Amino acid sequence: MPSIPTHSFAWVTLGMGCSVTWAAVALSDDLPLGMAMPCRLEGRDLAVWRSASGQAFVWGDRCPHRGMRLSQGFVRGEALSCIYHGWRYGHDGGCVYIPAHPDLVPPKSICATTYKCGEADGLIWAALEETTETIPPVPTGIPVRSMQVDAAISQVALHFGAPGETLITLQNQHPVTIALQPVDDTCTAMHISTTERHHRKAVSRWLEQQRAEIESAAA
Repeated sequence: MPSIPTHSFAWVTLGMGCSVTWAAVALSDDLPLGMAMPCRLEGRDLAVWRSASGQAFVWGDRCPHRGMRLSQGFVRGEALSCIYHGWRYGHDGGCVYIPAHPDLVPPKSICATTYKCGEADGLIWAALEETTETIPPVPTGIPVRSMQVDAAISQVALHFGAPGETLITLQNQHPVTIALQPVDDTCTAMHISTTERHHRKAVSRWLEQQRAEIESAAA
C-alpha cells in the first residue's frame, strides 16, 4: 500500500490564499448529530454544536443566565440547552424555554451570542465578524485529523512556505490541505485533509513530526 514517508517528505506549497473573515474551527466528522464541543478562535471561547437535523452552529461559549459554558450543554432536537439550569436556546440564539418557569415566554433580550457559521468540504467554518465573503474551497475532502500546535499562526504558515496564508495545500505524492485556525497568539489548530482515505495514518504521522519541528523553532 502506498504511503507518505514520515521522515523524508518534500513538498511543493500551493498557496490557497487567506480568508479575511472565515476560519476553520473543526472537521465535520468530529461533530456528530446532537453534540456540542468547545472551541477557541482568536482568543474567544466558542461552543460549536450540531442540531438533530444536521445544521452546525457557532456561538459564544457562555449561557446568558449564569455564564455556564454552553459547550458543556446538551442538544435536544433543534435547540441547545445549558447544563446548569436547562435554559434552552433555538437556532437564532434566543431563549425558547426556561424549565423553572415553563409557562413564561422568554423575553427576546435573553439571547446567546451567535456567529456566522458555514460547512463545506468536510470543514466547519466560523466568522467572528459580519461578512459577504464566501467560504474558501478545499481541494482535498478526505478528513485526516485536527491537531493543535503551540505556535502562532504566522510561524505555522511560514514553516510550510506560505506566510500570511490560512489555507495551504502541499502538493506531493498525495495532496494535503491544512486549514489553519488561530486559537490565540501562541496556539494554532491545524485541520488536515487529503485525497485518499488509506493515506490518513501516514499523513497524520508526518504532521506530528512537523508539529514537533514548528514547536521546537517557536520555543
